[in-house]
Amino acid sequence: MTELDFHFVNRIRTQTEKLTDRPALRFLEQHVWQEITWSQFQNHINQLSHALLANGVGVQEKIGIFAHNMPRWTIADIGAMQIRAVAVPIYATNTAKQVEYIVNDADIKILFVGDQEQYDQAIQTAHNCALLEKIVAMKPSIELHQNPLACYWEEFIQVAPHQAELAQRLADKQLSDLFTLIYTSGTTGEPKGVMLDYANLAHQLKAHDAALPTVNEHDVSLSFLPFSHIFERAWIAYVLHRGATNCYLEDTNLVKEALAEVKPTLMCAVPRLYEKIYTAIWDKVNQAPAHRQALFNWAIRVGEKHFHCSKPSLWLRGQYALANKLVLSKLRALLGGRIRMMPCGGAKLEPTIGMFFHSIGINIKLGYGMTETTATVSCWSEQGFNPNSIGSLMPNAEVKIGEDNEILVRGGMVMRGYYKKPEETANAFTVDGFLKTGDAGEMDAEGNLYITDRIKELMKTSNGKYIAPQYIEGKIGKDKFIEQIAVIADAKKYVSALIVPCFDSLEEYAKQLNIKYQDRLELIKHSDIIQMFEKRINELQQELAAFEQVKKFTLLPQAFSTKMEEITPTLKLRRKVILQRYREQIENMYR
Repeated sequence: MTELDFHFVNRIRTQTEKLTDRPALRFLEQHVWQEITWSQFQNHINQLSHALLANGVGVQEKIGIFAHNMPRWTIADIGAMQIRAVAVPIYATNTAKQVEYIVNDADIKILFVGDQEQYDQAIQTAHNCALLEKIVAMKPSIELHQNPLACYWEEFIQVAPHQAELAQRLADKQLSDLFTLIYTSGTTGEPKGVMLDYANLAHQLKAHDAALPTVNEHDVSLSFLPFSHIFERAWIAYVLHRGATNCYLEDTNLVKEALAEVKPTLMCAVPRLYEKIYTAIWDKVNQAPAHRQALFNWAIRVGEKHFHCSKPSLWLRGQYALANKLVLSKLRALLGGRIRMMPCGGAKLEPTIGMFFHSIGINIKLGYGMTETTATVSCWSEQGFNPNSIGSLMPNAEVKIGEDNEILVRGGMVMRGYYKKPEETANAFTVDGFLKTGDAGEMDAEGNLYITDRIKELMKTSNGKYIAPQYIEGKIGKDKFIEQIAVIADAKKYVSALIVPCFDSLEEYAKQLNIKYQDRLELIKHSDIIQMFEKRINELQQELAAFEQVKKFTLLPQAFSTKMEEITPTLKLRRKVILQRYREQIENMYR
């Protein structure tokens, strides 16, 4: 295949010719899974391309997609690609103010919205967006309130075909064209539009072909992470590039049911999903009779031994077959029973959790990357796994460790730069062209990459000790009673934490102890609850050095939220906002 063959538009059109009547996409409609074949998929994409051309969208002009995952998200995305336009994703949970910033900064002409909530946010801010010409409602259920800017998808695509113009745009396409602008969440400062081109995406398609060659048209991938983030967006590009079927899940509360119904072979997930499954399994085990607990623990030990053994003995193979039949296969069934690979990214996964899943036969692909690297920089290959590492380097990715142990990256997957921000672009690179990731890490002799923390988030106590907050949060946050945790330490005499309990687990616990309370605020102030958290936190942080351990904590009655700008859409803490908002609670922990 030539370089241009890896242009993503060419990959879609090639797979359509080859797979015609095979399912390309599946989606849930009124509790029933529906299919869109490859030929239908291409027809929908072409309709959207003609509509964009009819509405005067020029080469490299911008359209926005403000929606949860759905087939029309991908159709709008690739429809824009076919006419050499640029799709700009906007997180479905963004506020009107955040939407306004992106629409204006990216010069968006047409904005696609997925649900009533996104439509209302868009309308609220549209009068402040000078270049915005049209808002397209992707579902007929959205109430448009007769707004002259708005129309429905079905109405939008009712145009005469622009065959000659579409053919010309397809013929003129270049790998140097931008395919997207993705606005980084911004834990500090305003979001920046990351410019990614088709050469970046082609690099990743080829690298994944070399690293994960077994993905094919018989695979089924379940998508529930937002397409507005590069992790899932790049993954679905790879899934479609390989001709596999992608299943869309809009409602993330239905993941458990979807796993049972779809029985995927592939699925991207973030560490929080694994943490929840892990704690739920162990919670159930700990409530089981002693003999059941013993059986479970034996099976996990056998699974881990079998995983680490390249040539298991006849005795170990026999033990594993029995452990698999009695325990391990039942655990895999919780994820549909057919999973053979689960890419995991977005944050660091606690090593004990990663090892647990490999022990039960779930192949978690720990990886590392960022928006600026078109997702993946490192990932575990088909063989090998070290739960403490984030994988070996992807083909043709170059990494070195710079000042302050910063991970520096160079290669064809690295962004063009930040949109309209030449100074920030220049500051993001070293003089020899390596991207500064802002992550601290190291590499071992085998070329495996380890991440230690965000450099900018390293905290220094008033005693001069450096604290890596994410490391501490990872150790404590895996507890079933903890939903969110924010470590406080900068310029303080000791480490403290703000903790949002997992109220489902906590309320069940309170019920078992017959604790009476009026509301969540009263519950988290109950002495028995505070003592329980103290005990669990102390157990969880035994491996930490004394100066790293949380000495005091405050339980919060409500979660950190994107609407309050306390966390980013990718669930990273905005520490400055949290420090300011909870100043009084923090000060109380140091009195």
